Amino acid sequence: MDDHFEGFFKTYLDLEQAYDTSGYVRPTLMGFSESYVRAVRDGFTKALADDSFGVAEYERLTDIEFADKATLRLYLENLYAYLFEGSEGPPIPPE
Repeated sequence: MDDHFEGFFKTYLDLEQAYDTSGYVRPTLMGFSESYVRAVRDGFTKALADDSFGVAEYERLTDIEFADKATLRLYLENLYAYLFEGSEGPPIPPE
């Protein structure tokens, strides 16, 4: 897994930040270099395609627990849509 992808998750999607609905995450990410944004996008693409990326890996990066892989995948798909496809508002992980 790419260091930029892991670093982005650990810093901006961790337990303290993930429930913030102010919408700062996308503009923050887009303020980084094009290569950094590309690395994060590629990391998302790989994580969504990789069956081994699951709830344990996500919890390791963010300290957020998901009940199952399907719920995590839906959250990651919605997060990808918010960050890279202009979807309105960040998704909120389950509590």
